[in-house]
Amino acid sequence: MSTKAQSSHTLVIGLMLFALFFGAGNLIFPAMLGQTAGTNVWIATAGFLITGVGVPLLGVFAFGISGSDDLRAMGNRVHPWFSALYSFVLYLAIGPLFALPRAGSVSFEIGVKPFLPENSGHLPLLIFTVVFFSITCALSLNPSKIVDIVGKILTPLKLSFIGVLVAAAFIHPIGPIQAPAKEFVQNSFFKGFQEGYLTMDTLAAFVFGIIIINAIKEKRGSDKKVIARTCAKAATIAAAVLAIVYTSLSYMGASSVSELGHLGNGGEVLSAVANYYFGSLGNVFLGLMITVACLTTSVGLVTACSAYFHSVFPKISYKALAVILSSFSALTANLGLNELIAISVPVLTAIYPLAIMLIFLSFAHNLFKGRSEVYQGSLLFTFIVSLFDGLNAANLSIDGVNSFFSNILPLYDTGLGWILPAIVGALLGYAVSLVRSNGTVLHSHKEEKFHNQIRYKKAE
Repeated sequence: MSTKAQSSHTLVIGLMLFALFFGAGNLIFPAMLGQTAGTNVWIATAGFLITGVGVPLLGVFAFGISGSDDLRAMGNRVHPWFSALYSFVLYLAIGPLFALPRAGSVSFEIGVKPFLPENSGHLPLLIFTVVFFSITCALSLNPSKIVDIVGKILTPLKLSFIGVLVAAAFIHPIGPIQAPAKEFVQNSFFKGFQEGYLTMDTLAAFVFGIIIINAIKEKRGSDKKVIARTCAKAATIAAAVLAIVYTSLSYMGASSVSELGHLGNGGEVLSAVANYYFGSLGNVFLGLMITVACLTTSVGLVTACSAYFHSVFPKISYKALAVILSSFSALTANLGLNELIAISVPVLTAIYPLAIMLIFLSFAHNLFKGRSEVYQGSLLFTFIVSLFDGLNAANLSIDGVNSFFSNILPLYDTGLGWILPAIVGALLGYAVSLVRSNGTVLHSHKEEKFHNQIRYKKAE
């Protein structure tokens, strides 16, 4: 492949990665962040970019440098049982149970529902989800085409939609940026850092990373250095585009408060801004943008999840699984957006920190020589805390445990209490591994000495 062709392919991979990550939630959250952060919008956005862009892209890059073919291979560094269970739970969460049906529900709520009369009933949602996931399924049935479909067609279309709206906000701002809301008056960077979790893209990194690595292998071969280098360049491209778009949307939200007031969620912010600049056509414009954003994400998720479940259940073909997942997601999407979010948040809150630590431990893998005890200690301690975070999110809090953790763990009340236990667990795991290694060496020396004594006696 010529240098020019390599650069072109890397650019397509980078734009594809951006499109896969940039779903409807990624449009909504920065706009709402801008509204609430006010004059602290830039520092809050900086925090948001770390968890909304940095950590997810590191997750993709972790696949490139680890040589792992999938999440299970990476999870085996912890333990085969962990790998099997965590992979299964993550793919269910990021696929048919939560993320996939949510993509269809968000598209309907923002792209279609505003144009319907009140009390239109449940039928429009049913029709829309059937059409939406039929298109998703059709595109997903040809996984080898996903780079061309997403990278060359859907991404430029989506970027064009976003670009027009953002350009209008910069050229003709709605109004001056106002004072921040109460929660952003202090520690706005830290608050923005937490807001980045809402994208859930760190979980998606384990899914999309596989697509990226396979797309690179298809054109460049299986050389690990080439894969890592190409993956790093593509991740940089995706990170740059994501950072520009997020920052622009945050500014757009921040500049809208003086005229539009504080709105209830990011969807309302985008809808009001689009209507402000373009009138009734603005709502059509926004609906198309949201639908395309959701569609690109859902195609990537169906492709990745179908490939994974086919590896687990090889007797079921990839195409059959794509149809099953699309159909199930269409059915689940009819629960409604609010219900889906309410169900998903506790589960995602519990498993999200595990994904973050698995990524960072993968980068430090060579430093501790890949000792499984380090992975096991860190992830075990992380999960002990994140499990109770999940229970709190489900309104099943245990007061005694929360009080205990609040007293001994920094940042526990903000949902980040798992960070210190993760570090402590890794250190304890490393210590245990050293003890085991020394014990093995000592046992080996004793065996060698015993056999030497026997050989010496026989010689006599």
